[in-house]
Amino acid sequence: MTDQQRWDTIGALGNSLIHTPNLDRLVRRGTSFDNAYSTCPVCIPARYTLRTGREPLTTAIYANDRPRLVSGQPTAMEERCGPYLARVMTQLGYRTFGIGKFHTQPWKEELGFEVHQHTEELYGSPEHRSQDDYAAFIAREHPEYDWIEELHGERTAMYYMPQRSALPAELTVEAWVAARAVEQLDKSDPKPFFGFVSFIAPHPPFAPPVPYNRMYDPDRMPAPVRGPLELDHLDEQIPWMNYAVYAEDIADPLARLLKARYYGEISYADHCIGRILDSVEKRPDADNTLICFFADHGDHLGDHHGWQKESFFEASTRVPFLISWPARLSPGRRRDELVCLTDLFGIATAAGGSPELRDGADVLAMLDGGAHPRAALIGIYGTPGTPRFKIMVRSGPWKYIYLANGGREQLFNIEVDPNELSRRVDQESDVVHRLRQDALAALDHPAGRPALNGNGLRALPFTARPLHRIRQFDAGKGVQDFPEDPGSVHRPG
Repeated sequence: MTDQQRWDTIGALGNSLIHTPNLDRLVRRGTSFDNAYSTCPVCIPARYTLRTGREPLTTAIYANDRPRLVSGQPTAMEERCGPYLARVMTQLGYRTFGIGKFHTQPWKEELGFEVHQHTEELYGSPEHRSQDDYAAFIAREHPEYDWIEELHGERTAMYYMPQRSALPAELTVEAWVAARAVEQLDKSDPKPFFGFVSFIAPHPPFAPPVPYNRMYDPDRMPAPVRGPLELDHLDEQIPWMNYAVYAEDIADPLARLLKARYYGEISYADHCIGRILDSVEKRPDADNTLICFFADHGDHLGDHHGWQKESFFEASTRVPFLISWPARLSPGRRRDELVCLTDLFGIATAAGGSPELRDGADVLAMLDGGAHPRAALIGIYGTPGTPRFKIMVRSGPWKYIYLANGGREQLFNIEVDPNELSRRVDQESDVVHRLRQDALAALDHPAGRPALNGNGLRALPFTARPLHRIRQFDAGKGVQDFPEDPGSVHRPG
């Protein structure tokens, strides 16, 4: 998996501007889903949906925050959801390994992998940095680069500024993740393997290494797609997040340059993925190796006057989703069924001979004609009953979004309006009613009922969220904030 990769960033699936030869290989190797979604499009909850096979009403994680439990929900995640995917695959007889970013709570949570090599973007303390497997690798084997405060690019005020990696291409975290994955794939073992490989790229800051930093001409990049500001910012999370990451006033020339660096990050990740694919293809069981590729969510990249994620616009919630298994699935197919990250639990366990779908759909059976596709897909963000709560219903050509803060609604026809520029709430009252009923049914759950008000969705008086900046310095080097006294940075100690 990659982090924050939009659905529209694979060459073989229609993006003529981007160079992704290895993701193109995966497209040719198997099946591409054109309607795949992250049902809670932000890092931590998205990752818990895929490792548990459960949606946020069960994981109780609705944002990058601690769990929000209701009465009767067990405190421990695996008590609420069942054993994690890696633990289940180990029990099914697989040699399991997990490498890369996991974004767990707590920071070093044990996930059930027999081999777990864990790295993250941020370090909360010097102890965190020393315990991070990639940062420890740099300190141990390449101490000449250990002075770098933020190994993956400078954040805080530079979060959405184009950058170049301070590390050579062979020493970035992406190269490290690919190398560790290849080590595991090259091991001789009579047991089949289950590997989970998680890249940080292309998550901002966009800091690809040389030569990927200059791979794309920003003048060839399209400008962001925007609707009326009152429509784009109907979801107040977008302007709130823009301000939080110093992205409230990014003009089109800078937006095009950022997209060029974002594409450079994706092409570099694609190169690293190619190393993994080469290793798979050298194995005698290559054709019987099931590969899934996906991202946890997308990035607005200026679309809808927004940056970051956490909305239900396509740029944020729709993700690439490729699965291939030459021994069983025909190559080069594209499908339009609704799928999501929660389905990955069932894909893996079904391939392992013991299908356990939990909250997901049976994707492999669906491809064989043995299961019906889902009629509607539900997305939830924000704790039910609070102003941040919102719910998405995706069904047929339609997408319905309800925002509890102010009780506001959006409706888009994705087929005729793929850029989501025309709000159809007033023109399509029957569709709104039908999809609102789907939302009500999905929330008929102990954790969802605080979002209900009698027979309807709970509307809260609109409250503007206070704006504040997010500081993301390298606490692993003891840096917490900008200094009160600028001159203090020159003073020893």
